[in-house]
Amino acid sequence: MSTVEMLPKKEGSFDADVEQARKIQTFAYAKPDVTTPKGSSKLCQTDILKTAVQIVRKGGGNNLHSHAVADTCWMVLKGRARFHGEDGVVLGEFGPMEGIMTPRGTAYWFESADDDEDLELLQAAAKLRGEKDIRTNHEERPAQMKNQIQRFSARTDR
Repeated sequence: MSTVEMLPKKEGSFDADVEQARKIQTFAYAKPDVTTPKGSSKLCQTDILKTAVQIVRKGGGNNLHSHAVADTCWMVLKGRARFHGEDGVVLGEFGPMEGIMTPRGTAYWFESADDDEDLELLQAAAKLRGEKDIRTNHEERPAQMKNQIQRFSARTDR
């Protein structure tokens, strides 16, 4: 049997940026009116965690890329997602309440796998504290995706 020792909180143990990030945040997601191939609705964010819902319309997706310091969990809310790895490998196709985790440094890309329904994909990305997440593109972004991501906020605590 193990014993857990509760340590007292040290005053000044976090810097101001971290204290700001530790504030409780609230959100309410409703699918926004996305008119471009892809949209992203930010839910909440701290210094180590970012959550959003990505909306991918018919023909939308992204390119083969990796993130240097972010592990990301993806879960389909609506529609179908197809995730690909390097060399054309299909990592999986997922429907509602199914998903995949992409570890930092792993190359992947995804697309909507349903021509009749937009993909709504929950993204929860955790990064190493104090590190900047650098995205490396292993292939060019599709022309229809360049500068074509609409950004929204689902935050309700403003």
